[in-house]
Amino acid sequence: MRNLNLIIQREYLSRIKKKSFILLTLLTPILFILLFAVPVFLSGIKDSEVKRIVVIDETGKYIPHLKSSEYYLFEPVANDEGIKTKIGKEFFGILQITEDLSIYPKAVTFLSEKQAPMDLLNYLDRTFSEVVMEDKLEGLAAADGIDMNTINNIRKVVNTSNLVSVTTLRLDTSGTEKESSTAVAAGLGGTFTLLMYMFILMYGAMVMNGVVEEKSNRIVEVMISSVKPFDLMMGKIIGIGLTGLTQLFVWLVMVSGIFIVIGIFSPTNDLSGLPNILQQLGSIVSVNWIEILIYFFLFFIGGYLIYASLFAMFGAAVDSAQDTQQFVMPVTLIFIFALYAGMYSLQNPDGPLAFWCSMIPLTSPIVMMVRIPFEIPLWEKLLSLGILYITIYFVVRFAAKIYRIGILMYGKKPSIKELIKWFSYK
Repeated sequence: MRNLNLIIQREYLSRIKKKSFILLTLLTPILFILLFAVPVFLSGIKDSEVKRIVVIDETGKYIPHLKSSEYYLFEPVANDEGIKTKIGKEFFGILQITEDLSIYPKAVTFLSEKQAPMDLLNYLDRTFSEVVMEDKLEGLAAADGIDMNTINNIRKVVNTSNLVSVTTLRLDTSGTEKESSTAVAAGLGGTFTLLMYMFILMYGAMVMNGVVEEKSNRIVEVMISSVKPFDLMMGKIIGIGLTGLTQLFVWLVMVSGIFIVIGIFSPTNDLSGLPNILQQLGSIVSVNWIEILIYFFLFFIGGYLIYASLFAMFGAAVDSAQDTQQFVMPVTLIFIFALYAGMYSLQNPDGPLAFWCSMIPLTSPIVMMVRIPFEIPLWEKLLSLGILYITIYFVVRFAAKIYRIGILMYGKKPSIKELIKWFSYK
C-alpha cells in the first residue's frame, strides 16, 4: 500500500506542477467562452460602407416596397446597359425582376461580384413574399367578391406573431407537478456527455502514453524491481485520474464564479439579451445540479477506470505508441459509438437504444449522462452504476494480468490471441 501511495503521489504531483497543466486548466474555460462569444460579437458588427444596389424592375410593382437603409441603398434604373462593368466598383450588385413573382416566383435574380450577405437575401425574400401575399389576397377578393374587411382580417391573422408555446410539466412520484424544460435537459445532457467523452478519452490516452514511455525508456525495469506490477499500473491510473478530477473541480469553481459574478452585476435578472437556452437556464430552478454533478463524477470515475485499465494494458503490450493502434482502434470505435448513441438518445431518452446503452458498461458513462437531466427513475441509475463498478473489478483484474506479463516483453508485437493467452499465465 505504501508503494501504491508513492506512485499515486508521483503521477499526480508531477503533472499538476507542470506549467502546461496550470495554464490549460486556467485558460480552457476562458477559451471556451471566447469560442462562443467572439463569433456572436463579430456577427453583430456590420460593414460601415453603404452598399449601392441597382434595381431593374420590369414589372414596376416591387421597387416601391424596397426601402433603403443605413447598409443598403436601392437605386432603380430602366436597364443594365453599362452597369455590369461597374459591379464591385460603384455598385455592389444588380437586382433584376423580370416577371410577376406571384406567377413566376423564380423571376428575380441578384448579380454581384462578392457573395450576397444573408441579411440582404433574407430582407429581399421577406419583402417579395409579403408583396406576393398581398397580391394573392387582393386577387382572391376580386375573384370571389369577398369584402375588404374580411381580407384585412385575414391579413392580420397571417401577419400575427403570437406563436403558441407549450409549457411542459413533470409529475413526480409524490404527485406534485413542476415545470420542466426539454431544451434545458437536452442542453445539459449534451454538454455533460461531451465533457465525459473528452475527459475519459484524453486521460485514458495519457495513461497509455505514460506506460509506453516508461517501457521504451526501460525505466519500468527499475521500478518493477521494488514495486508490484499491479501497484505500478493502478498507481499510474489513479494518479492521472486524480489529475483529471482536479482539473474538473477547478473548472467547476471557475464556471460557478462566472455565474455568481453575472448574478451580482445583473441584480434584476434581465436575461432578455441572452440566447433562449440561457434564458431558460436562468429561469428554471428545478434543475438538480448537485445530483447531476454527483452522478457525473461517479460515472466519470467508473468509465475512466475501465478505459484507463484497457489503455494501460495496451501500452504494456507494445514497445512504441505506433504499435498501439491495432488494439486501441476497436476500443475507440466503441467509445465513438457511445457518443453517437448518446446524441441520438437526446431525441428519446427513454427509448430502447438509450436504456440498453446506459446499462452496457463500455457505453453507460456516456449515454447515462444524456439521460440523467431528464430525471429518469432512480433504479435505472443505481443499476447502471452497479453494473459499471462490478465490471471494473473484472476489467482491472484482466488488464493487470496482461500488464504484468507485457511490461517486461520486448521485441514482439502480440496479437489479441496472445494477450488472452497471457491472462492464463500464473
